[in-house]
Amino acid sequence: MNRNIDGAEISWFAPICDGDDQFLGARDPEFKSSWENTSQIVKTADKLGYSNVLCPSSYQVGQDPLAFISAMAPITEKINFLAAIRCGEIHPPMLARTLATLDHILKGRLTINIISSDLPGTELASSERYARSREVIQILKQAWTKDEIDFKGKFYDLNLSSRPVKSYQQNGGPLLYFGGYSPAGVELCAEFCDVYLMWPDTQEKLQGLISTMRSKAANYNRTVQFGLRVHVIVRETEQEAKAYANSLLSKLDLELGENIKNRAQDSKSLGVSMQSNLRDASDENYYAEPYLWTGIGLARSGCGAAIVGNPDQVYNKLKSYMEMGIHAFILSGYPHQQECELFAKYVLPRLKNIHLPEVLGRVPKTIPNTPLGNGSRA
Repeated sequence: MNRNIDGAEISWFAPICDGDDQFLGARDPEFKSSWENTSQIVKTADKLGYSNVLCPSSYQVGQDPLAFISAMAPITEKINFLAAIRCGEIHPPMLARTLATLDHILKGRLTINIISSDLPGTELASSERYARSREVIQILKQAWTKDEIDFKGKFYDLNLSSRPVKSYQQNGGPLLYFGGYSPAGVELCAEFCDVYLMWPDTQEKLQGLISTMRSKAANYNRTVQFGLRVHVIVRETEQEAKAYANSLLSKLDLELGENIKNRAQDSKSLGVSMQSNLRDASDENYYAEPYLWTGIGLARSGCGAAIVGNPDQVYNKLKSYMEMGIHAFILSGYPHQQECELFAKYVLPRLKNIHLPEVLGRVPKTIPNTPLGNGSRA
């Protein structure tokens, strides 16, 4: 892959895991993770020109991402979908078929977020989970690029035709996005995945992660792209943006916030602990560095910081990340519909917005001649 990308993939977030609200820790039925609410957010992001949308996976409180994406396909036009896949949940050949079907329905607007966390009701050691993910990824790649799936590993032993599972996208199938910080996770991404997703941290630490991943990927003669999952609060003035950030915490009971964070299956992960460490090192107003506010992590697991500022400040922060080599951003805010519209109003038009599958040569000019598509693009 070419590291010298002009622009960035600016994506939004579909809160299908019941995480949307006006105030953190104060549940409001108006923002419930229903089809009506979340589909409207995605349709808005599509209309406003976002390139992609992350559809997360959570058993406890979530809609199913693959079913959600399939339903969204005919009612969106240009936006890609980043489907979170918990490796091991679906038998890999069937998963390959499901994803290939979605890829054809979407005409190449599908990207995949590889997740290695525990399956609901089960618990495996981290090394075992990453080993399983490694096997799943290899099977998916065989299914999309070879004439047959021929794989023998610890978790799967398969030999069957791959004809029913050919993807719409060529040159490797849908892009694989991956987020993880453990040595096994970093190695997995370096060897097999296309975009390394990071959570917010100081720019110095992000640069260190980028350097490490580039070095690891070079060992496999590969180049990995970089993405950042981060919240955003942009207002006409810095004072308004900071005041809004503070208002998000105005109804938060800190004990309840801890309970909300701990219910997530990734709450004990290394990445989540790193977000807590970032917040602990922040100033008394929860700023880890200029315009990076960590207060959001008081009430949610996972990504726990937001870029906060006026349009110029938010734009310049994103540009500084791009200069470091980050060319994919997955943004969100509270409530998601409102913040999606505000970011599109104040910042999005100033950024060169790209679709990574197109830039990296995955989307064909004609529909592949496979059982799921035969010949020409309509």
